[in-house]
Amino acid sequence: FTPKARRMAFFFTAAVFLTSILSSHAFHVPAAVSSVRGNDQLGTSASQSKASCYSRLSSSSALSMATWSNGQAIQEYKDFLDSGESELRKEDDGPSIIVQSSSSTSITPLTDAINALGNGDDVILTPNEPLPPLLEGRASYPIYITVPPYELKEFIQNLDDEWKARAEDFVFFSGTKVCGVVEPILRQFGMCRDSMTQVSVGFSLPPPGSGLGGVTRKPEDTACNIGHDAQGDEKWAGESYACGKWNGAVASRLDVNGIRCKTGFYRDWRRSMWEKALYDAVFNLVGSVREEDTDHADVAMFYEIEASDMMWELVNSLRGGLAVTLIYGFEDRLFSIAEMRGTDEPCVLPGDMFHHMYVFPGKCQMLWEYCNYAKDRRGLLEGVEVPPVPNQLSELPSPIRL
Repeated sequence: FTPKARRMAFFFTAAVFLTSILSSHAFHVPAAVSSVRGNDQLGTSASQSKASCYSRLSSSSALSMATWSNGQAIQEYKDFLDSGESELRKEDDGPSIIVQSSSSTSITPLTDAINALGNGDDVILTPNEPLPPLLEGRASYPIYITVPPYELKEFIQNLDDEWKARAEDFVFFSGTKVCGVVEPILRQFGMCRDSMTQVSVGFSLPPPGSGLGGVTRKPEDTACNIGHDAQGDEKWAGESYACGKWNGAVASRLDVNGIRCKTGFYRDWRRSMWEKALYDAVFNLVGSVREEDTDHADVAMFYEIEASDMMWELVNSLRGGLAVTLIYGFEDRLFSIAEMRGTDEPCVLPGDMFHHMYVFPGKCQMLWEYCNYAKDRRGLLEGVEVPPVPNQLSELPSPIRL
């Protein structure tokens, strides 16, 4: 054989060999990567040591969870390409409608927050009142939906023709213990798309009468500056994010009040929304099972491994169940928020919001273990139906009983 012929024979043989190996072995990508931050190595806290022990004993179902996928993300990207849009269309802010609950006991702090961020020319309505045909000369205006998530499905189902005709002007909110996750409800009515305006909340929602003289304080930005990236640009965590028809109006309203707000297409907004949902679910749950009062900063400092394991379990459930992949660095961003903003943020499990905060797909064994423990042993979530787990809580290692 000539040298050229020998090289060709060698490459052919190597290709056949590699093909046989690939066809006889099942390769998969690990579903999660264990994360250890600097505080885990200090060992100065007994509570932290117990939390680490629990994490090792439980082996975290997230670490053994397989990764799978579906075609939803591909279809959404195809729909985006078919729309022919390469830039966001932005509408200006102006007089708007704010829709609050018809029940005085269900009016959320979000209503006051959106009203306080405006110029004093917004109109607050309930769902059973008619929409004005013009608002200060404008036939098209944002309609901010601030009813609580547990009333949202009924609100959409009972829309009359006048309100249905204005559905493209609706603005929905997600994030925090007040707004939760409304995607499952909106998806039932075909309202999860690029034209629909949605906002992930990255600002405070002061309760009524929290300011001087009984006046409600204005919302404040809760985004955190967490340093600079490799290009020297500032990195932020927990920013507000808006998509859809009125994304520009929302961003303008927040910006003039000193609140950062990114704008983007629905696909990008969705990642931001689920990242906030991850924070709300994990830090509140991990802290709520403790006997002592615990805030988000305590969870980041003393129960970091438990929180990290639960995060990765839920991230894998999002990737496999909803075709949502969070942006790289989500864990660092969420812990930074807890460390910088979580000192005065108590860990709570509101029963009326449970099914709007813990809506992650898949088995989520660690999540449901903690939820069942919170209900059965801590007396929380009274009257709330919590999904069962394969193992009885009595078999859990004792550190979770802190």
